Amino acid sequence: MRRLILLATLVLAACALPPLDAGQQARLATLLPTDALLLGEQHDAPEHQHLQRQVVQWLGDRGQLAAVVLEMAEGGRSTAGLPRDARAHQVRAALGWDDARWPWQVYGPVIMRAVAAGAPVQGANLSPAQMREAMRQSALDARLPPALLAVQRQRIRASHCGLLPERQIDPMTRVQIARDIAMADAVAGAARQAAPGRVVLLITGNGHVHRALGVPRFLPPSLKSKVLSAQAEQAQAAPENEALAGTALQPGDLLWPTPALPPRDPCTTLR
Repeated sequence: MRRLILLATLVLAACALPPLDAGQQARLATLLPTDALLLGEQHDAPEHQHLQRQVVQWLGDRGQLAAVVLEMAEGGRSTAGLPRDARAHQVRAALGWDDARWPWQVYGPVIMRAVAAGAPVQGANLSPAQMREAMRQSALDARLPPALLAVQRQRIRASHCGLLPERQIDPMTRVQIARDIAMADAVAGAARQAAPGRVVLLITGNGHVHRALGVPRFLPPSLKSKVLSAQAEQAQAAPENEALAGTALQPGDLLWPTPALPPRDPCTTLR
């Protein structure tokens, strides 16, 4: 019951937000032209999923939406071949949607808007079996320079509130790296199939769009990408690791601030 109430609150809050105004559209236009737009979110911020719907609609209205790539579905899953008027159950089946991990009430409106715009939606995440395999692949450690690998390990510690046993830090860091590589490969693949002037939109968490650590690092040098990072005010104010100062975004990328979220301690749930 509590989960249903939370989901309803998220959806209502998102729907209550106003559409993009002229100034916001002008800000988004500064990100174009680009082959790929990497939209980072905080998963518990309803305003961020609303922004995703707005961006999908905005690119679709301009005839520039090539495809939507999702962290929230596994690689190999796609809505390609479904009609624009496909029903939600058809889309969910095509994407193999896992509602326990990613509530459809939260992400469904984003996905259905893309389908209605005629853009294929495809998954880019690893399957549980692939994640388990990545944990054992020590070669993934070399995909980041030693200094950045140490930073990524520390971010894994911090994101799990220091509760992970130390022996799990390296395996979990490898999963993070492998997921970034998988998403980069999916974006690059979709971009190769896109018509000139069209944009592949990646929707994922902010940690994955970090310029120094995430998906952008593993994209082909020839592929032009821009990052649109939606950040709630209290997260935006959080101090960046000194080793990464100034590297999360690059000139031409865009930080999109949103109102602060209600105070909460995510570590309480983990404990």
